[in-house]
Amino acid sequence: MTWKHPSSPVTKRFKVQRSAAKVMATVFWDTKGVILLDILPQGQCSNAARYCSTLDRLKEAIRRKRRGLLRRGVVLQHDNATPHSANLTQP
Repeated sequence: MTWKHPSSPVTKRFKVQRSAAKVMATVFWDTKGVILLDILPQGQCSNAARYCSTLDRLKEAIRRKRRGLLRRGVVLQHDNATPHSANLTQP
């Protein structure tokens, strides 16, 4: 309850709508554009095994889209999320 002056305007109540489900997308790109877009299926969680399979698909995408880049070397920068720093994902 709030105190108002009798002549103050009526407070509007907004309708709350349920939002769409969340989607997790992982994007790998370089200066030439997107190399791989990986969308996590709804209901699945990101873990080390899933991240390793994504990295395997990234390697194949680089091989297809950026010929010769793997020979020169690729730098991958990511945060310290558990799937990224797990022993399974380390070289």
